[in-house]
Amino acid sequence: MSFLLENISDSGIVAVIRGAKKDSILDVAKALREGGIKSLEITVESPGAMGVIEKLASEFTGDGVSVGAGTVLDPETARAAILSGAQFIFSPTLNADTIKIAKRYGALSVPGAFTPTEILTAFEHGADMVKVFPARTLGASFIKDMKGPLPQIPLIATGGIDLSNAGEFIEAGAAGIGLGSTLVPSDGELTAEKLRGITDRARQFVELVGRVREGGGKLESNRV
Repeated sequence: MSFLLENISDSGIVAVIRGAKKDSILDVAKALREGGIKSLEITVESPGAMGVIEKLASEFTGDGVSVGAGTVLDPETARAAILSGAQFIFSPTLNADTIKIAKRYGALSVPGAFTPTEILTAFEHGADMVKVFPARTLGASFIKDMKGPLPQIPLIATGGIDLSNAGEFIEAGAAGIGLGSTLVPSDGELTAEKLRGITDRARQFVELVGRVREGGGKLESNRV
């Protein structure tokens, strides 16, 4: 298993950072790392996203933190992100050429899928993991159902995941979960209090994933 795949699988969490700003991204990333999260996804529709990826990749080189790009819809954007330092490419949809470019440049490829056919097609095109999106719409039972006929494909549940349902997806067999605004709010001023909140929420999710994997059950949802 590659370092990148192991990094995501071990923690079971990818932080999806939308609307990231270059002047504050390091504070957010360090808050997440302090909370135990080591996989950071910068969505590329945000202005200046490539510069943010480059800054993070430079800061965390050799530090055990993986930096990648999300919401990547085409191979051109994937290549630009990888050249900026992205180590993994997440997409909300399935695009075979985007997978091909990611693999050509040595990046982890995680396309999005919504059906069993899309999941298998993505894997056959070279995807390292497949993002089930939107996961809340499909429910945790979908992950469990897919692990029967397709046990060889690691699935990442993303979309509508929070402390009230995250454990269900891990328990159902998801290799990990993607967390967006429930972990890193994209609006308002970034204050010291908000950074502490990010770290606290990160720790709760990390503890939750670890506890469910160990068979200890889910954390109380009111601990948000």
